Amino acid sequence: MEPVYGTIIQLVRLTWRVQGLRFTVLGQENIPATGGAVVAINHTSYFDFTLAGLPAYQEHRARKIRFMAKQEVFDNKITGPIMRGCRHIPVDRSSGAASYEAAVERLKAGELVGVYPEATISRSFEIKEFKSGAARMAIEADVPIIPHVVWGAQRIWTKDHPKKLFRPKVPIVIAVGEPILPTLPAQELTALLHSRMQHLLERVQDAYGPHPAGEFWVPHRLGGGAPTLAEAAQLDAEEASQRAAARAARQRADPAGASE
Repeated sequence: MEPVYGTIIQLVRLTWRVQGLRFTVLGQENIPATGGAVVAINHTSYFDFTLAGLPAYQEHRARKIRFMAKQEVFDNKITGPIMRGCRHIPVDRSSGAASYEAAVERLKAGELVGVYPEATISRSFEIKEFKSGAARMAIEADVPIIPHVVWGAQRIWTKDHPKKLFRPKVPIVIAVGEPILPTLPAQELTALLHSRMQHLLERVQDAYGPHPAGEFWVPHRLGGGAPTLAEAAQLDAEEASQRAAARAARQRADPAGASE
């Protein structure tokens, strides 16, 4: 029994009903009934992790995903106890070895571990370049990778745009691809995962319905107002540079505190 995770699931589902969200879940039969697997998810909104768990948590299966999330979420006084209660995995971006090892242990123990191969939210709402962590974990634990695509959540809350949490009433699609066995080297497995998720995303977009021209949540490729992959990469680089400068300024202001 996991009272914290179970309670959170019920609260999230109540929130979805209040918001008037409409869900379509595709390919949930691709989630193994037992055994470990890496759940690889595209990243377009701050809500992705709540939505990506929906296919696994069906009445006939009710499997829970242990998500890898940045350490700051665990350090927060409100979200920290929830994340620990759900047995999610903290990630220290400055030193990821411990979180990687913890994830591999969970996978070997037969759990589902949720990861974002893109690492950060895609401002273009396209599939960005992948990190190799998902592939390396799958290979080391000898478990499959299950591609997941969430589409529509960027309309509710995403980077650089205001939140629309009060009854957005938007359709959300969560699609699960066929398992990818870890039979290739990490670099090739990562490339295969990227290709599969790109194909899955395009299928979901084609079936989603109208993508109004100029809308912020619609990719540039589909005539929307989102930046291109190249433009989004430039914005990401500028943001990373600003964060690095802010960290350096804090270290200069408090060198003793920075070394703790």
